Amino acid sequence: MTKKILILHTGGTISMSEDATGKIKPNAQNPLAELPLNSQGQIQLVTEEIFNLPSPHITPAHMLQLSQRLRQAATEGFDGAVVTHGTDTLEETALFLDLTLTSTMPVVVTGAMRSSNEIGSDGLYNFRTAIMVASANASVGKGVVVVMNDEIHSARYVTKTHTTNVATFRTPTFGPIGIVSEGHVNYMQTINPQPHLPIEKVITEVYLIKAYAGMTGTLFQALNQPTTRGIVIEALGAGNLPPQTLAALQALVHQNIPLVLVSRCFNGIAEPVYDYQGGGVNLAQMGIIFCRGLNGPKARIKLLVGLSAGLQGSALKKYLNS
Repeated sequence: MTKKILILHTGGTISMSEDATGKIKPNAQNPLAELPLNSQGQIQLVTEEIFNLPSPHITPAHMLQLSQRLRQAATEGFDGAVVTHGTDTLEETALFLDLTLTSTMPVVVTGAMRSSNEIGSDGLYNFRTAIMVASANASVGKGVVVVMNDEIHSARYVTKTHTTNVATFRTPTFGPIGIVSEGHVNYMQTINPQPHLPIEKVITEVYLIKAYAGMTGTLFQALNQPTTRGIVIEALGAGNLPPQTLAALQALVHQNIPLVLVSRCFNGIAEPVYDYQGGGVNLAQMGIIFCRGLNGPKARIKLLVGLSAGLQGSALKKYLNS
C-alpha cells in the first residue's frame, strides 16, 4: 500500500547554504524541495513550501497556520506529514502542533544543524529519516515527534541542548521515545496523552522570565500591564524565588494575570516543596501555578494555547498540569 506523505517546508538551516565567506544564508529556493526521494519504497510525497523563514522569525501565528494546514491534511487522505524547520524554535513549534492537532496521523518535525552544502551536512539524512518515521504504521497515534540524528523524541519534552552539535536535540530526564536503526522505526516508550485544543486564533503578550540570584520585582512590575495575558517564570531549583520578588508577584496575582512556574534546571520537575519566604510552598499558596516537567519556552507555548482556547482559573491550572 502506497503511503501519501505531506512535506511542509518552513525554512531554517536545513534549507540554507554556506557562502564563500563561511556565513550561512537562506536560499531563494529550498534545496530539499525538488529532491527525488520518492524511490524509497511505496511512498508518495506531496511537497509544499509554506514558509521560507529562519526559525527566530517564526511566531505563534505561523505555528497556527501550520497547525491548520496539518488539520486539513488529515482530512485529505494523507497518511503522515513531515515539517522541516529551523532548530532554534523547533521545539516550540513541535509542541504547539502537538497541543493543537487532534488527528492520529503521524506528524514529524525535523531540521539540521549544518547547512545544505557544508561538509557533513545532516539535513538530507534527517529529512529522509523523518519521512521513514512519518510513513511507519508504528507512528500512528504517537503524537507529534521530533526526529533528528536517528532518534525519535516526543514534542512535549525534547529541547535543543547545544548550539552547533548535530546531536543537539535531547529529552532531559526521560530520553527519546524511539530510534531509527537499519531502516526500521522502533518505539521503546509511550507518552501519556494530553488534551488537544484545536484553536483558531492565538493571543499575544504571554511572557517568559528567568530567575536569578538577587532578583527583585522590577521585571514583574514592568509586566503589570493591562495587555499582559500571562507570565511563565523559570524559577530556581525545585521552584523557588528570591523574597524581593514577592510583592510584585502578588500584585500580578491581584490583577488575575496567570503566573506559571517551572524550574530553570535542565533536569527534574518543579514542585512546591520548600516552605520558606519565596519557597515553592509560599508561591503555590499565592496562586502561582506549578507546571511540572516542561521547560520555560514549552510552558509558555502551553499557556498561550490554553489562554487562546479561553481556559481560565481551575480549568487552566488542570490543563497546564495535564
